[in-house]
Amino acid sequence: MSAVLTPAPPSLLRMENIVKRFPGVVALGGVSLRLERGEVLALMGENGAGKSTLMKVLGGAYRPDEGRIFVDGAEVEMSGVKDSKRLGIALIHQELMLARNLDIASNIFLGNERRAWGKFNRLDRRAMNARAAELLKRVGMPIPPTTPVSTLTAGQMQMVEIAKALSADARVIIMDEPTSSLTAGESEHLFRIINQLRADGIGVVYISHRMEEVLMLADRITVLRDGKYVGDLTRAEATHEKIVAMMVGRELSSHYFPPKPAAGSGAATGDAAAVPQPVLEVRDLLVRGAPAGVSFSAAPGEILGFAGLVGAGRTELMEAVFGVTPALGGTMLLNGQPYLPRTSRDGIAAGVYLAPEDRKRHGLVLPMSVAQNTSLPNVGNYNKWGVLDRRTEVKVAKAEVDRMRTKTPTVAQRVVNLSGGNQQKVVLGKWLAMSPKVLILDEPTRGIDVGAKAEIYRHMQDLADAGITILMVSSDMAEVIGMSDRVIVMHERRIRGVLSRAELTQERVATLMTGRAGTGATGSDTGKAA
Repeated sequence: MSAVLTPAPPSLLRMENIVKRFPGVVALGGVSLRLERGEVLALMGENGAGKSTLMKVLGGAYRPDEGRIFVDGAEVEMSGVKDSKRLGIALIHQELMLARNLDIASNIFLGNERRAWGKFNRLDRRAMNARAAELLKRVGMPIPPTTPVSTLTAGQMQMVEIAKALSADARVIIMDEPTSSLTAGESEHLFRIINQLRADGIGVVYISHRMEEVLMLADRITVLRDGKYVGDLTRAEATHEKIVAMMVGRELSSHYFPPKPAAGSGAATGDAAAVPQPVLEVRDLLVRGAPAGVSFSAAPGEILGFAGLVGAGRTELMEAVFGVTPALGGTMLLNGQPYLPRTSRDGIAAGVYLAPEDRKRHGLVLPMSVAQNTSLPNVGNYNKWGVLDRRTEVKVAKAEVDRMRTKTPTVAQRVVNLSGGNQQKVVLGKWLAMSPKVLILDEPTRGIDVGAKAEIYRHMQDLADAGITILMVSSDMAEVIGMSDRVIVMHERRIRGVLSRAELTQERVATLMTGRAGTGATGSDTGKAA
């Protein structure tokens, strides 16, 4: 008697030949995706490859123009987000969608509140809090469900989002750049929860540009390029080089550039003439929340990196240099002249520009066009007899789009419709159009793909070669070491040391950023830097 073969169960999720068009753009050109039960599937591709659009189709935010979606082998149609949720699909956005004025339990059940029996149809707070406590324990965060969300860290908010998905019995959880705002410890906790979700049979779609995370977590990797499916790699097949080649359609020999001799290196040989006059000198600058003032200088054409853990005070220091938040004390010199901005307008007028960490909230006006965003910081110079000179505005914007190789149909395109990497190029382009003296880049490549990173690095090197001083804040250790001429390491809002190009190693940076004494670093914990 022959054995009866049991057919394999259908995939948890299958998307076939999904097409999505927007005016003038085919965002998805026949993309397919498959997800099994208990699988972590990494979805990778350059910015603009179609990852977010595909997930918005799956989440019910967009309706596909063509293609089919199957859940448990049965074809489904989704006319909206409610249909997606009903099918057990949850999307956790990069910008967490929590109501900070409410407590944890209220956020978990927002839109799906428990009601108590009775004529007044009141919320059943007791039942909601009890269930929320169970879910919080499941995601490894046993804190009271009545805790206000506004008091949580980014990592804790991420756990609340996962608990919210589990409260709706989600079987597919999509995570879009989940570690972009997390500390190393919070990221490790998230990875443990993802492994637990996998063990529970939940399928996870993991979108990230952090290659080391993908290679560690993913069972399989699906790569998109230019709105099309490129292929899959199993964990055993995947390497950094293979993934990059699939994403960009070419090999990237190196993201970084061979550094020039570190600025001021002539001092080491006693050659005083080789030390350039600093463009920016900061002396005992006291920033709100810092225990003492900090001092440093930056030379022409120098890329001066700032490393440190979350909360080290790097962003606050850059905002004081730019003028967003005025310094409480200390002095600064710009090309030898007194410089102490009280507003960002003062910084702009002096030629000091800031590309902020959160480009969407602070660097761009998303509903406005590429051309309008490019002219915005300097709109007064486009004023011709009281009327905005649109022709010049468009001409300048086109020049910056060409320089930055920004992917946009026209400069009339609204910035909100661009990918993250291209949005960052618009931020840089608007400042380059004004010929900066000092350009501050706060997390310049956060949330963008390896191909776009390589382009940003090339532009940074070109600017430095042209004599522009760059202050770069980055939490990416490889980026700091690969791009900086010198690195200032901060801990608890103090400068712990300054590492020259020759001294830069991950071990030395890590030692200083965690507050331990380092070797081979100039400066001290008093906030003084050479």
